[in-house]
Amino acid sequence: MSDELYPANPILLVDDEAPWLRSLSLALRNDTGITNVIKCSDSREVLPILSRTAVSMILLDLTMPHFTGQELLPMIVKDHPEIPVIVLSGINQVDTAVRCMQLGACDYFIKSVEKDRLIAGIQRAFSMQDVRKENQRLKSIFLEDNIEHPEAFDKITTCNKKMRAIMQYCEAVAQSSEPILITGESGVGKELMARAVHRIRCPEGPLVAVNVAGLDDNVFSDTLFGHVKGAFTCAERDRRGMIEVAAGGTLFLDEIGDLSHLSQLKLLRLLQEGEYYQIGCDAPRKVKTRLVFATNHDLSGRSGTNGFRQDLYYRLSAHQIHIPPLRERFEDLPMLIDQFLDEAATALGKNKPTPPKELATLLSLHSFPGNVRELRAMIFDAVSQHRSHILSMDIFKEKIGFNKELSEIEQEPQESVLFPERLPTLEEAGQHVVKEALQRSRGNQTMAASMLGISRQALQKRLKKDFSSQHRLTGT
Repeated sequence: MSDELYPANPILLVDDEAPWLRSLSLALRNDTGITNVIKCSDSREVLPILSRTAVSMILLDLTMPHFTGQELLPMIVKDHPEIPVIVLSGINQVDTAVRCMQLGACDYFIKSVEKDRLIAGIQRAFSMQDVRKENQRLKSIFLEDNIEHPEAFDKITTCNKKMRAIMQYCEAVAQSSEPILITGESGVGKELMARAVHRIRCPEGPLVAVNVAGLDDNVFSDTLFGHVKGAFTCAERDRRGMIEVAAGGTLFLDEIGDLSHLSQLKLLRLLQEGEYYQIGCDAPRKVKTRLVFATNHDLSGRSGTNGFRQDLYYRLSAHQIHIPPLRERFEDLPMLIDQFLDEAATALGKNKPTPPKELATLLSLHSFPGNVRELRAMIFDAVSQHRSHILSMDIFKEKIGFNKELSEIEQEPQESVLFPERLPTLEEAGQHVVKEALQRSRGNQTMAASMLGISRQALQKRLKKDFSSQHRLTGT
């Protein structure tokens, strides 16, 4: 069992009865996994403690010598409005409860008979606190249109506005206790975004990444939850599950859409109850890690016997981050090309080659089904083969099938050119051929120039000349 204190900021227990403080702290440890508590039996010490210690919650007894709970409550709310205060009383008095709520308490419970309700109230107060923090974070980030933790995204290269908005949302939800689901096609950088969430949320804690694709139910349970010695044949020693290894940090489960139904059910219980069982152990353990999931499937549309449980989808997608494919952010191509040229040259021990100016335009003709990962592989392959100062375009043309596409266009059966009674001049014929090439290339000048057997610069010069001629003829 991990010795790490939970939660990060302690809960302050205030009661003049020491036995009750001991009993309450044990109940919190056993029923909620809360181990980080400060016990205060003198109400005069409450405000000094708050002045020097950041606490996450206060459980405040109502009847005490020196300062009563009703006297302390408005002082706490005035100086520390962000801290939820739950009032505890030995007697059931509706008027007193109403008064405490009016003074700023978030809840009110009877000490002797409402233990289960108290535990539920504490968990509810934590959830409400998370929601308030998240709303404040969302408001500040989106209104100011800035990125507070640019260092967390240093592995993500982009100038795309949509990606910038995703980074802002990522910052806004990173501190939430709710799960985060990252979606997107294969190769878009889902794990990089998960690592960014971790660096914002708990950079000092561990990040444990597990690809769950292909794991059967037994291996999934053992990998995630671990087992105790003797739980099954060959279980010769205790084994910590990844969820315990990641305590105080982030557990990233990739390819979550490929889980079997039985494994989905186990994961659903983990998210619902916030606890798990090691294989061969009857004692539940509390989850002390943040959970981030990723998939390249559309889980919302995969319901049914052979699909994904919708109740699990709703649980794990409290916050959803969708990363767009590379074909929707081609403005990133020049930056990505430069980054991967640096990486490839360093990895291969070569000087960084200079990319042709037309390379980004050429690659924009490709749909990139493998996204950023496919582009990186292309660049590394090209750098491994290059011999001159300028990177060859031929390797990229072959990779994206550019020459093949041109060949197929050239091999299309052509109808005989029908000329009018007056033959066009060579200049007029040239204008028609250029127009046809642009139509076939869907306006892409690089491809049109290749069809015509000239450089892109020569084509641009020709277009500029034709444009000037037309304007002289029309007098505009």
